[in-house]
Amino acid sequence: MDCSNIQYSLQKSKIDYQQLQILFNQAAFWARERTIEDLETAVFNSNPVVTVWDGTTMIGFCRGTSDGVYRATIWDVVIHKEYQGLGLGRKLVETALSHPLMSQVERVYLMTTYQQKFYQKIGFQENKSTTMVLQNAYEINPISLGNGSMIPDSKALDTVPV
Repeated sequence: MDCSNIQYSLQKSKIDYQQLQILFNQAAFWARERTIEDLETAVFNSNPVVTVWDGTTMIGFCRGTSDGVYRATIWDVVIHKEYQGLGLGRKLVETALSHPLMSQVERVYLMTTYQQKFYQKIGFQENKSTTMVLQNAYEINPISLGNGSMIPDSKALDTVPV
């Protein structure tokens, strides 16, 4: 396969959410049926976000979250099936890891079901000590913002009264 047209982008504004939804449905059993609205929210709240393009076709995606110092997480790594095995996924993850919000943290986490060997080649190690997950089934009482809203506007996140 000719990979001379392949480009990586960190520009969230370039993301075509319909293409992203199709990519997840085609190549990610764990992300099928995600709505465009939910994908937009996830991308908005993530940094870095890396996309891979063959011309105008999105063929890869991953996103990260980080505090910039202690912890970061890589999420939603996906490469179109026709492009797997060409080293594009490795470069995708390495591009995210080289971002300033990820490159200096003490620890970078990721969750994977079947791709441990792929991530081990990049340098990730199995971690049996981090074993807790909240499935959002537990009744959590949200913090009221005093205006009837329970979900803070992103601009007011640092001034929520408790």
